[in-house]
Amino acid sequence: MTDSWGKILKEKKVITELVISSLILASVLWALTIFLENNERRQGTILFDPFLSLFTPADVTWFTFIILYGALIIGVIHLTNKPIKLILSLQFYSLLVLTRMLAMYFVALEPPPLMIPLVDPFVEFFTTGTVMKKDLFFSGHTATLFFLFLLIDKKGLKYFLFVCTVIVGGLILAQHVHYSIDVLAAPFFTYGVYRLVLLIRAKINLN
Repeated sequence: MTDSWGKILKEKKVITELVISSLILASVLWALTIFLENNERRQGTILFDPFLSLFTPADVTWFTFIILYGALIIGVIHLTNKPIKLILSLQFYSLLVLTRMLAMYFVALEPPPLMIPLVDPFVEFFTTGTVMKKDLFFSGHTATLFFLFLLIDKKGLKYFLFVCTVIVGGLILAQHVHYSIDVLAAPFFTYGVYRLVLLIRAKINLN
């Protein structure tokens, strides 16, 4: 399939896929806001994390968001020039968000005892303004950057996104926003979702 907007816009099948994928992602993100608000009221389990117990948390919120959203903006701009990759990213991220919701439902956790809340402006915008503390297993910030790392083929940018993934994962642990297992599990879940999306696309002849 040709990866150029000029030719893509002439292919009705691809335009239909783009519209449907966009609507699905919008619906999933809407469902996520409802889920997260309800999830805050659920009783969870406090885990003993031997790694977090080694140090007291530090507030690195601004460093986290500068790296996170800087990498996201660069990655998304790159994808806008790759329409097929962009469509794939909509499908991939929709399933990734659904997988996170399912994981959080079955693995209900209380936040680490010394957590310094990470006030995410993006999440705050789409919810009632409540600071989310139980949005834990698995780490959405780590998963999102790793998702871009998997999608993007450009070598230099790919390495950059991988480094950003590692740094952001380390920063949210430094702030005790997540347990170690939340961050460590994120790339594995993300890669599994990525392979599943590619398998589904191949089965229904979308590749």
